[in-house]
Amino acid sequence: MARANEPAGPCRIICVVNQKGGVGKTTTAVNLAASVAAAERRTLIIDMDPQGNASSGVGVRPGSRERTIYDVLIGEVPLSEVIVETDVATLAVAPATQDLVAAELELVDDPKRALKLREAIEPELSRFDYVFIDCPPSLGLLTLNALAATTSVLVPLQCEYFALEGLTHLMATIDRVKNGMNPELEVEGVVLTMFDPRNNLAHQVADEVKKHFFVFENVIPRNVRLSEAPSHGKPVILYDISSKGAQGYLALAKEMLTRHTGGGSRAKPAKRAGGTR
Repeated sequence: MARANEPAGPCRIICVVNQKGGVGKTTTAVNLAASVAAAERRTLIIDMDPQGNASSGVGVRPGSRERTIYDVLIGEVPLSEVIVETDVATLAVAPATQDLVAAELELVDDPKRALKLREAIEPELSRFDYVFIDCPPSLGLLTLNALAATTSVLVPLQCEYFALEGLTHLMATIDRVKNGMNPELEVEGVVLTMFDPRNNLAHQVADEVKKHFFVFENVIPRNVRLSEAPSHGKPVILYDISSKGAQGYLALAKEMLTRHTGGGSRAKPAKRAGGTR
């Protein structure tokens, strides 16, 4: 995917978040970031999930790094000291380990505890065109740090029965962060993951979500290669670029980049949390 002629402009920070686990959150953070990097955008993944799956998903083995995003949040080192290059050109990662769990406890008495990531990112913004933050499947302090630091929120959503209810809770949290800490925060949109076009419920849920939120046209299908790639420490575009999963994320990246460079429709603003009821 060739880089567009338009300048990339200021760094965009995109928080990939859903408090429900198993919806393809980390898969989306890793593979969308890799696909954006494949379009020659300087891209960084910040792993804010103590499980560290985004880190291992791009080849950073657990325990292989002396310093991680945990050390950044507690003020031990700057973000620049933990950034690791990956096998994808122009893609880097700030890795996480289970140590990150302790950050919430260590920062509990700090009045600026929710702004640690924002302060750490600011000196590095000129180095990157895109920063993707992979959040834990919860709405605790680590996710609040990500929301306070980000430009926009991308929500991966599996089309299942309780999907819209979960979105309501998430949007309420986003509203609170926007009103209290980050007035520039926007909702990038919703990306449908593990989508099975043969499933009637999937189409029903998708139609309902589209009534309230911008939903990207390109959906991510269920795909074996997409599931296998993390065990090899590779984004799916390196593991099997011909797979439906890889092609799905490449198409999603192209759609997003086109919107950001003015070549597509802007996202309609998400309704406030009450609008989904």
